[in-house]
Amino acid sequence: MVDEHVIAALLNRVKAGEVSIEEAVRQLQTLPYEDIGFAKIDHHRELRRGFPEVVFGQGKTPEQIAAIAERLAAHSDRVLVTRAGQEAFHAVRHHLPEATYNAIARAIIVDRSRKVPGKPGIVVVSGGTSDIPVAEEAAVTAELMGNSIERVFDVGVAGIHRLLHFLPQLRKANVVVAVAGMEGALPSVVSGLVSAPVIAVPTSIGYGASFNGLAPLLAMLNSCSAGVAVVNIDNGFGAGYLSAMINENCRATEERSE
Repeated sequence: MVDEHVIAALLNRVKAGEVSIEEAVRQLQTLPYEDIGFAKIDHHRELRRGFPEVVFGQGKTPEQIAAIAERLAAHSDRVLVTRAGQEAFHAVRHHLPEATYNAIARAIIVDRSRKVPGKPGIVVVSGGTSDIPVAEEAAVTAELMGNSIERVFDVGVAGIHRLLHFLPQLRKANVVVAVAGMEGALPSVVSGLVSAPVIAVPTSIGYGASFNGLAPLLAMLNSCSAGVAVVNIDNGFGAGYLSAMINENCRATEERSE
């Protein structure tokens, strides 16, 4: 458990010059968690990773989701719950009236952060309209992490001229998230056209032989275009998180070179 006496003692040692500020930060990064019985909430993840713990809603009751979200919101200005239904949203909103719900992404969002323009550099592409829920989960995640997202949806390889129409936007990106089901060819095509890394997201959309996303997953893992990284089936959150990290590093590099 987080013990205020331990923190006070550490701060006193910093004040006395016995511990450096850098060492104190390192110790604070490893502080434990808040135990609420059915969940152990990692309030210090934002300190370690730059973004607070995210709640995976699937498999949790609305009451559990609400309780976790309430405790997270007590320590952070941003809360994200993925794979959540309307019932869970209403439970969360009872405790956090400022919460909003993205029905397409099935995401509950609390954002009390200081409003500044999002960092450009991320493009999220979907092969078909059926892939949009996963693509939107990626976009919502990256947005909450401080990015401005350009969405390019329904531009799959069955009508590749649609994708080529957006080539100027794609080539300006620091990172592209490409979401597709069926045969999963979209990320390879995108990667062959741009210099930025591509995060490939296979979806469970498709007929029988797509095996609920296994076929596009294997296709993406076997991409012949270098620079493609693949996340799990339907894992829009993971793709959005990784794209935000890449974009942050790109922006930091640009700022240092100016």
